[in-house]
Amino acid sequence: MNGLARLCLFVAPLIAATGCIGESSSSGELEKVWGRSGISEGRFRKPRAIAVDSSDRLYVVDMTARIQVFDADGNYLHEWETPAHDNGRPTGLNFDRDGNLLVADTHYFQLLIYSPEGKLLRKIGGTSGHEPGQFGFVTNAVQDKQGCYYIGEYGEYDRIQKFTRDGKFLLQWGTHGDQPGQFVRPQSLDIDDRGQVWVADAANHRVQVFDGKGNLKFLWGRSGASPGELSYPYALKLDGQGHVYICEYGNSRIQEFTLDGKSLACWGSIGREPGQLYNPWGIARDSQGRIHVVDSGNNRVQRISL
Repeated sequence: MNGLARLCLFVAPLIAATGCIGESSSSGELEKVWGRSGISEGRFRKPRAIAVDSSDRLYVVDMTARIQVFDADGNYLHEWETPAHDNGRPTGLNFDRDGNLLVADTHYFQLLIYSPEGKLLRKIGGTSGHEPGQFGFVTNAVQDKQGCYYIGEYGEYDRIQKFTRDGKFLLQWGTHGDQPGQFVRPQSLDIDDRGQVWVADAANHRVQVFDGKGNLKFLWGRSGASPGELSYPYALKLDGQGHVYICEYGNSRIQEFTLDGKSLACWGSIGREPGQLYNPWGIARDSQGRIHVVDSGNNRVQRISL
């Protein structure tokens, strides 16, 4: 039985309304729930994104604009704040290939690049606008094997921009809309071994996949609450083994898909109990294959072992 499917059985009394499908030999369980509301060390105020480094340390940003760092069990290590946050807080985190943290400084129209210790190394952008190198509301960023950055944004423009390692603009694609190649809030990005850019096209309730030049390769997904359907996919994560995990803000669940969009399993339902979610924003996958879920409305993180 699929790991997420077995997990649904594990917490069945809590999420009886959630359907699960799929077959696999792996096992899984809800391992840990940690965090609570607050502004002191180790607490959260609506956490909005999570990333995991090569040592399985977890980096979580919340509505205080703090980036808090934890070990894999949720033990607090250290933190820092973004330089300015009166206009709004970051909504996306990822790591580049040098082990630096990419912070989507959403309401300041820029990508901030930090060392794992919190030293600001450089930034891309910082000016609002539609010209190359300017941004709307930045959502997320990834880096390919050549060192190029892909940065998503939403608002008036809804597009992806590509930059060199040192921040030189290369190209862009996408406009606001619901046609293939268009976006309505491209909230999360990931990149596969072929250099294809995966985009969680959140308000279109779908996934779109492009090559490094912005050519659409395929798309899938439709709005709904049944297995295989999506409601505001705010985060996606590839496992490098033929699966993609999607965090649905609207359905308060995680779904596991094949790369061509077949739903294998789903986990979670709306609620406050362990094993339930309330408007989750993000997911990260560690070296052991465990999924860490930012359970934003519950001010906590839940860890699933697969």
